[in-house]
Amino acid sequence: MTALDEAGHDVTAVDLGPAVFERSSGPSYRQADLTNPGDAFAVVRGYEAVVHAAAIPDPLHHPPHTVFQNNLMATFNVLEAAVRWGVKRFVNVSSETVPGIFFPEREVPRPYAPIDEDYPALPQDPYALAKHFGEQLMDAAVRRSDIRCISIRPSWVQWEGNYERNLGPFLRDPDEESASFWAYIDVYDLADALRLAAESDLPGHEVFYIASPDNCAGRPLAELMSRLHPEVELRELDREDASGTSSARAMERLGYAPTRSWRDYLTETGTLRPEVRERLEAGLTGVQRGRAVG
Repeated sequence: MTALDEAGHDVTAVDLGPAVFERSSGPSYRQADLTNPGDAFAVVRGYEAVVHAAAIPDPLHHPPHTVFQNNLMATFNVLEAAVRWGVKRFVNVSSETVPGIFFPEREVPRPYAPIDEDYPALPQDPYALAKHFGEQLMDAAVRRSDIRCISIRPSWVQWEGNYERNLGPFLRDPDEESASFWAYIDVYDLADALRLAAESDLPGHEVFYIASPDNCAGRPLAELMSRLHPEVELRELDREDASGTSSARAMERLGYAPTRSWRDYLTETGTLRPEVRERLEAGLTGVQRGRAVG
């Protein structure tokens, strides 16, 4: 939202939280339940682009039917409203879980690394399955209307407040496993990618992985793969410490150019850099300080 607002777009945020009738600056806000078709049609009307990120974010802390129904029907309702109201661009926040490698009950094939958009989609859990169906909803929408759709599959999203907790263990333990082959994404780089998608004129429906170019273990990917996943084919890398998820397609077709790394926040031993800790203790996040990391 902030990235779009700073780029000069007229932005309205939508969520389940109650609105407050107070004078404010910046993007406007509307409360809505997007699993309700009426709410979806009401909030989408009049806009040129929709960035749809609303979802229950994982299948582990809610009943399976709740995750699936909420995530799929919210996507369906908002997309249906966008088609009927003639919205030009729809950005669908999908998930890196679509290949099925994160919450499987049975083993999922992992043919090669880095993971890319050609990886087989074999979801098992309700979250990944709803995200996979959501991408198919985009395919159907561009077949039946003039809307242009982009599905973004972010890697594990990090910000100042969770880098140490989430990524610190990978830097300290060379044997710490990662379902995505040590991929992650900085929240501010992700915001820039979503802005690029909202501004894009790419036709049809495109799917893009969005990940940081480096891996969160701070080690050569070839070394990690040979020790922990010797059965997986390792394809050509563009850097020694490459991510296990490739964003090459997004860089080429969307103009995605990430500028942030775990190194902007953490030491080599996985603890917060002192200046980052000071900013957090002062209540200053990247958004509040202009998203200038370092």
